[in-house]
Amino acid sequence: MLAHRALVIAMLPAIGLRVLTLLGFPPALLFYGDSFAFLSEELAPGTTRPSGYSLLLALLRPAHSLTLVTVLQHLLVLGLAVAIYALLRRRGLPGWGAALLVTPLLYDEFMLLLEHMIMADAIFIVLVTAAVVLIVLRVSPATAAVGGLLLGLAGITRTVGLPLLILVAAYLLIRRYGWRPLVALLVAGAIPLGAYATWMKVEKGKFGLTEADGNFLWSRTMSFADCGVIKPPERLAVLCPDMPVEQRPYPPHWLWEDFSPLLKVPGKANRNQLAGEFARMAILAQPGDYLAAAATDLGQLLRWERTAVDEKTPYKLPESERPINESVRDVAESYEAGPAATRVVEPVAGWLRAYQRFGYVPFPLLVLALGGALVAAVVRRRWDALLPGVAALALVASPPFLAAYDVRYVIPAIPLVCLAVGLTLGARSPSRQDPAAAEPEPAGHTRA
Repeated sequence: MLAHRALVIAMLPAIGLRVLTLLGFPPALLFYGDSFAFLSEELAPGTTRPSGYSLLLALLRPAHSLTLVTVLQHLLVLGLAVAIYALLRRRGLPGWGAALLVTPLLYDEFMLLLEHMIMADAIFIVLVTAAVVLIVLRVSPATAAVGGLLLGLAGITRTVGLPLLILVAAYLLIRRYGWRPLVALLVAGAIPLGAYATWMKVEKGKFGLTEADGNFLWSRTMSFADCGVIKPPERLAVLCPDMPVEQRPYPPHWLWEDFSPLLKVPGKANRNQLAGEFARMAILAQPGDYLAAAATDLGQLLRWERTAVDEKTPYKLPESERPINESVRDVAESYEAGPAATRVVEPVAGWLRAYQRFGYVPFPLLVLALGGALVAAVVRRRWDALLPGVAALALVASPPFLAAYDVRYVIPAIPLVCLAVGLTLGARSPSRQDPAAAEPEPAGHTRA
């Protein structure tokens, strides 16, 4: 215990923060319509998002407790911090250094928010980071299979996780770990993805994970699309925006608001297909505007403050109880077997609202740490640090190109950045001094 006293010192207040969150905002935080879609008793492949998180909630449904869900999410993230700490210690970091590097995961106010919210994000963070930790710890067919399974589950939890399976496969291939771990990774990852896509085919007649990828990409193009330049065919012209570029709202509004031309297209599958076609035409016709729109979104990573005091955002802890809309109240109360609205218990809730104003890692520092870790990993030849670093980069950079920037989409990168920095600073090279880490083999060789 003395050897890990720094971790214990870091963990105790972090546990206390989570206890206060459970006490201050019981039973859970509910996010717009998304939480209620996940809580629905009728399990079906999601239209706008995959239903992997819904499957987890269904497993926990017999307990009729949203508190159980949030406690589980809090515990999983705490366990993830311990796993990262343990790996960094194996790579030669002192206890205080490894503990320091997991503090962003333990104390970031947005991590607390997502852990306490009925949303897929906390589970997604655990699945992705745990997979990367396993692969970095030791590459073998067994660890690769478990890592692949976790990444496959991440892919049916949030589709932004799909490229990470290919990213890890590329890492194994480039590092020449042999064909067995690579095959184990891909086969295990394909199991949940294939099973979910087959479910989608049976239920909706389409082999895939969602029916909204085209819609989201189309909404991205609404930042710049000019039909005078795009010249879409008549069947796509209905999707042209009818307001000047400077007056257009942020991309997500084009998905849900009643002014959206997307709502004029009948049929969800047909709407998604046409929206995808329009989006691809817009990007090819206006590539510079597309890149500029994504770059503008990415520029928000340079904003020091997460949210301004007077900014309206669903990511602020509530000051008063928010009544649940009548149209979805039954969904939440059926799951909870009783009242499910978020209660605000003072003064604890006030303490946490005050903490939320300063308890976070500013994104400019996160970006600086990520960039520094990637450069240092190459300079110091710490190739295992590149895996979490590039994975973090993919998670941060892809949403502005595929949909739009959202502060929530950046948070999954935090534990990966912490891991990348720690592996870069570690005193031990995994290929030479750490007997628990696999050493890359010459091309064509395999492990037993």
